[in-house]
Amino acid sequence: MEENQNKLINSCSFAGVSPIMVDLPTPPIQVREKNLAYANLLSIDYCGTVSEMSAVAQYIHDENCMACERCPMARTILGIAIAEMIHLQRLSQLIVLLGGRVNFTAAYGGGRQKMWTPGYLKITEHIGKMLANGIEAERETIRQYRQHIKMINDDNVNAVLERIIKDEEYHIMLLEMLMRE
Repeated sequence: MEENQNKLINSCSFAGVSPIMVDLPTPPIQVREKNLAYANLLSIDYCGTVSEMSAVAQYIHDENCMACERCPMARTILGIAIAEMIHLQRLSQLIVLLGGRVNFTAAYGGGRQKMWTPGYLKITEHIGKMLANGIEAERETIRQYRQHIKMINDDNVNAVLERIIKDEEYHIMLLEMLMRE
């Protein structure tokens, strides 16, 4: 009996956590035609410095740091991470349809390629800083998507990116709410 009294236990359950996304339909994952230039732009959104891959890894790290002491907040962060995983999947499907490859390498201009690295993450154990970093990253992601929308002349691809932006805006609102708590 005494042995159990000395144990530290994490009772935070992640059962039933769902993706936190805006309740709107998702446009079909389709493209007008193959276009490697567009696939390369999306590869940056997929696994560049500012990317869905970075968001997933960052939110998973942050959620892990919060789970023991701030379970409700950790559950929200995990829900955001799951939404980012869905964005990652949608981007990968578009990249393949456009004729690109999904290999965790972002294809920048001039043939320059860079493989995703956890060095892109901002590691901190301060919860306020985690939330502020999340807000900043979501805003930068939205800026990058808007820039890519201007460069992509495919309404199908742009509709998916616009839908993803709506989720990212929702994530900012939630993170700002958590900052106030």
